[in-house]
Amino acid sequence: MNRESAAELVRAARALSIAVGRIKFEAPAYYVYNPLEYARLAHELYLNKYGRNRKRVVFLGMNPGPYGMLQTGVPFGEVNFVRQWMDLHARILKPARSHPKRPVEGFACKRSEVSGRRLWGLFEGRFESAANFFRDHFVANYCPLAFFDRDARNLTPDKLPTGQTIELFAACDRHLRCILETLQPQWLVGIGGFAAERARLVCRETSVSVGRILHPSPASPAANRNWAEKATAQLKTLGAW
Repeated sequence: MNRESAAELVRAARALSIAVGRIKFEAPAYYVYNPLEYARLAHELYLNKYGRNRKRVVFLGMNPGPYGMLQTGVPFGEVNFVRQWMDLHARILKPARSHPKRPVEGFACKRSEVSGRRLWGLFEGRFESAANFFRDHFVANYCPLAFFDRDARNLTPDKLPTGQTIELFAACDRHLRCILETLQPQWLVGIGGFAAERARLVCRETSVSVGRILHPSPASPAANRNWAEKATAQLKTLGAW
């Protein structure tokens, strides 16, 4: 195991947290959550435990879900999978400002992140243990921030005004390049269209192959029926699996 790889990922995550923390967001993003800050301990446990070697495939999500990384600090971090399958647990602090309808309860959160449950459930079904999966795979998010409007509706990064995303995407691109340089994957697989688009932009001048799978969100009608089978077929067609 290469401890330096994990240390580099930790350094990169801290730099990203500082960079995005300096950005001033305006309407419609009234509430901005940064789990790299208040859930830093859990996120760094994830990096230190599972980012210690080169990977063949890196999966890239869009940004934290309200009942996933927002609560646990782990990408697509559905509470039960993080605690039981990954064997990770840490104290989660509170964001400086939060909407009462979007509380951060950490590992006490009773809601299950459907996207995370589907994603990690696919990996558990194929690889059985987290150790087997992370031997050649890793999961990261492109953007570390979650955004909510005045009424607590979730705003994905692609729905923000262009003027507010220039600095944000520049910081996220730098961070993604660092992940690729550190983990040296053969494949970068975007989970959904936005992540795949950003992956293609960052990888234009690299040898990394870029692919895309269907996002497991229940907001996608196609994902609500046999998502795991569809994603597996897509990965096999790409040649990533």
